Amino acid sequence: MLAPHVRRQLLRFAVAGVAGLAVDVLVLYLALALGSGFHAGRVLSFLSAVWVTWRINRRYTFDAATGSPWRQWWRYVGAMAFGGAVNYGVSAAVIALMAHWPAAAPLLPAAPLLAVCCGTLAGLALNFLSAKFLVFQR
Repeated sequence: MLAPHVRRQLLRFAVAGVAGLAVDVLVLYLALALGSGFHAGRVLSFLSAVWVTWRINRRYTFDAATGSPWRQWWRYVGAMAFGGAVNYGVSAAVIALMAHWPAAAPLLPAAPLLAVCCGTLAGLALNFLSAKFLVFQR
């Protein structure tokens, strides 16, 4: 069982993740509307989501608004890159599977949303652990 303070952090991390997911999806659909392909749009949307979640997690989840924000930002980006690789791989796999699965045709307009959601869930635990122990440790 998790300690109460770790459960609180995990819940706050998940809430920050929902905010990041909203930014991720919004930026992805904006990039797609502006003519970007899925993969390039996904990189831009992921980096946007990382910035939003860093701000929230820094202030509310781990209360780590001390020290050099610049150094912390780069540690956060580095730590999130591992979870981001999982996130990106899963989202790309969902897009590829849906594109080659005829029964998924009615879902294709929602494919980017479904892909980002699946990727986010896949990277959640890895991102939490790396944020807690590599970026915001006390």
